[in-house]
Amino acid sequence: MKETRTARAGEELDIERLSAFLAARLLLSDGDIAVEQFPAGSSNLTYLIRVDEDEYVLRRPPFGNTVKTAHDMRREFDVLSKLSGVYRPAPKPLLFCDDESVIGSEFYLMERRNGLIIRGKVPGTHELGVPPSGGNTEGEEPPEGGTQNARSQADLLETSQAFRTEVCQSFIQNLADLHSLDLRDAKLESLGKPEGYNQRQVDGWTKRYFAAKTDEVPELERVISWLNENIPAESGVSLIHNDYKFDNVMLDPDDLTRINAVLDWEMVTVGDPLMDLGTTLGYWMSPDVGKEMLSMPFNPRVLMENISRKELVEMYAESRGRSLPDMLFYYTFGTFKIAVIAQQIYARYVRGFTKDERFAGFDKFVEALGRIASNAVETRSI
Repeated sequence: MKETRTARAGEELDIERLSAFLAARLLLSDGDIAVEQFPAGSSNLTYLIRVDEDEYVLRRPPFGNTVKTAHDMRREFDVLSKLSGVYRPAPKPLLFCDDESVIGSEFYLMERRNGLIIRGKVPGTHELGVPPSGGNTEGEEPPEGGTQNARSQADLLETSQAFRTEVCQSFIQNLADLHSLDLRDAKLESLGKPEGYNQRQVDGWTKRYFAAKTDEVPELERVISWLNENIPAESGVSLIHNDYKFDNVMLDPDDLTRINAVLDWEMVTVGDPLMDLGTTLGYWMSPDVGKEMLSMPFNPRVLMENISRKELVEMYAESRGRSLPDMLFYYTFGTFKIAVIAQQIYARYVRGFTKDERFAGFDKFVEALGRIASNAVETRSI
């Protein structure tokens, strides 16, 4: 099955207006454009734009967006314009449009990158032969093909603990590389306000949760109280992705230890790098949380079943050449933040802003994350 599909009902783009806009800005031919949607992802919407032989990726906010600061296309475009020059995995943006009459919202166009996103089960030989991708893919059965080397990568991922460790080390090293960037070289030193960052994050995500609240989740509210009472001082200052997970990382199908792209930069800012690592840990499910959470379609289960969060922390410490404090607060906050993101999505569904049935059960996801975070606090262990 193809990695893109016809746009979901209610999420179609005005092709005629978009075609006219792109023809004028990109000096394209008068040929027809084709638009399909990358169906995975649950925040900003991502589309594949084909113009003759050329392919681009378009990103726009979700329909029914009520939190503009969380889906600021101009900000994301500006950051990537600078970051792509100093950080190879960042895709290069091409043009920005703030004229909402074109497709109903602001949007930007960026280059399309090639690669594989590991989700769900171990990639098979055909999955490792997937065609180029520029946004989140569905992880469903792809076309026939794949090189011999790609097939061997699949075998190694399934059978070799050493190789799985190497893939995770590359994933963590790439995060450490981002955190080690010189903000002045990237011209992004004024992107955020690092002083008081951790306090603002806890305050802000607490407010977002209650603004999107639809059901009672006692465990999550206990976690909110604990977080507000245990905020550490900032451990440092760096550029942070804020949603760094395997679901947002594209790998080279012929070498899964090579990262071709990092996607979804909507929450990028300057702040405490350990808060960024905490979010990564929050996404990393361990076998004891049960098959339902471990088998979420965006989880790289084969890695999560064999590599622990503590091992990821050790990899990060080694990559940065520094010892780390107790990661309990950062992991708990990361888990809480993911729960809030899921709650915001669920609230959009409940309130009728989206009809995407994938989100109908996100309340269960929020409840499960509340239990996971609460258990971490009670056991004082990540």
